[in-house]
Amino acid sequence: MDNNCIFCKIIRGEIPSRKVYEDEDILAFHDIKPVAPVHFLMVPKLHIPSLMEAGQGHQAVLGKILALSGKLAQEQGAKDGFRTIINTGRVGRQEVYHLHVHIIGGPDPLPAMLKR
Repeated sequence: MDNNCIFCKIIRGEIPSRKVYEDEDILAFHDIKPVAPVHFLMVPKLHIPSLMEAGQGHQAVLGKILALSGKLAQEQGAKDGFRTIINTGRVGRQEVYHLHVHIIGGPDPLPAMLKR
């Protein structure tokens, strides 16, 4: 873990969060600035700075995050679909350099992702 990483501090319990799910590999918690009625983050407990640094050894935890995303999204109220977002690096507008997946949804359709 990275001592200065805000998500590592949340994982260690140094910063409180509203947990959605936790096991030995993953923590899911509500976003502090939600953009939709359902908006939570799923993070590996292992500090991986971004998807660019993820490798073959991270397949299990990344697969676990994706495999759990549908179940957790539905439990949180996204009954008719949701969006998964992984911002990566400066160009991808990643703000916290600890790999994380945004799960965003709600009862109403989400706006378009990017303008065409």
